[in-house]
Amino acid sequence: MTNGTTMTNAVIDCILSRSATKYFDAAASLSDDQIHELVRIGTTAPTSFHLQNWRFIAVRTPEAKARLRPIAWDQPAITEAAVTFIVCGRLADSSVIPQRLAPLVQAGIMPAKMVPEWEIPARDLYMEYPQRQRDEAVRSGTFGAAAMIYAARSLGLGSTPMIGFDAEAVHREFGLAEDEVPVMLLSVGPERPGNWAQKPRLPVADVLELV
Repeated sequence: MTNGTTMTNAVIDCILSRSATKYFDAAASLSDDQIHELVRIGTTAPTSFHLQNWRFIAVRTPEAKARLRPIAWDQPAITEAAVTFIVCGRLADSSVIPQRLAPLVQAGIMPAKMVPEWEIPARDLYMEYPQRQRDEAVRSGTFGAAAMIYAARSLGLGSTPMIGFDAEAVHREFGLAEDEVPVMLLSVGPERPGNWAQKPRLPVADVLELV
């Protein structure tokens, strides 16, 4: 903000113009490279202690969509969008931190002696606390999905995140691991006409406290 005027650039314009897509172009598709790029961008989002505790299942074939739609409240976006990602968060596991940090050490970004300084507090934070492990899985998956939502918008694609699904059925039908939580579904693809603009939000004064 400058003198009460909102500064704008392409990123801010993308965020301010995004809205959840209701109507997708069912005839459109995304290439594997486009899907790969969306996930690559998603995985640049932050994670606690660099855990990168997420996985993304791209439901894109008619057969896979037909398996997902009945266990996702029969929502049309599942079959009409080019792809629906099952965003999976993994329970926070401090034992993977040395492996996750190894590339940073090899690149000279982080000194090797700093690795235990990350691993030990992470172990104290998560090891004996299952709820914290699950909370971190949901946080990480949500951060990754949010990055993909705005990346999709910047590429001229619509998206809609959904929590309407049978988590146990999704877990079973798509072979999630025991330590994975299906955080949300995220449908992405070209839009067709009829979608709403971004809905008005509460005034900032109603949700901001300056202390």
